[in-house]
Amino acid sequence: MRLLPADPVRRGRVKLALLALFFALPVAAGWLAWWLDLAPGAIGNYGTLIPPQPLEAEALAPLRGRWVLVQIDGGACDAYCERKLYFMRQVRRATGRDMARIERLWLVTDDVAPAPALLAAIEGTVIARADARLLARFPAEGSPAAHIYLVDPLGNLMLRFPRDPDPSKMIKDLQTLLKVSRFG
Repeated sequence: MRLLPADPVRRGRVKLALLALFFALPVAAGWLAWWLDLAPGAIGNYGTLIPPQPLEAEALAPLRGRWVLVQIDGGACDAYCERKLYFMRQVRRATGRDMARIERLWLVTDDVAPAPALLAAIEGTVIARADARLLARFPAEGSPAAHIYLVDPLGNLMLRFPRDPDPSKMIKDLQTLLKVSRFG
């Protein structure tokens, strides 16, 4: 049984066609996998991406140019609020040399002053009052106080972490953003 023709010209053409098919096959397979969305272990993020929305807030003006972790809570901070503040501090520290590129912001929703012991524990966190108009800009599953948000260096709200976040996954998201970002 002969696979190639006896004629040398035809045999050369068949070899050339097989060679072209050999090199075109991976390109075609890649395109098909992309088209059918068959990417194994597709890279994703832990936080929920939010269509970027510019936040015009007085509290964010001095933080422009940096990535900002934002928490929204009342001044009488309960245990859940304290845990979110702790997570924000630890996540920022865990980024290592990129720590200076990240700031923390606590938007206080009421007129209650935070406890002095808490303020000492979260030193470096910017605290500002939040009005209802600003709070309406933060999309949430339930209450905006249930989440930690991320604002990019241009002042756009872009990411929301889930309630009871996993700090190690938050760190991965931040490290990825800091790695690919050329600003902030």
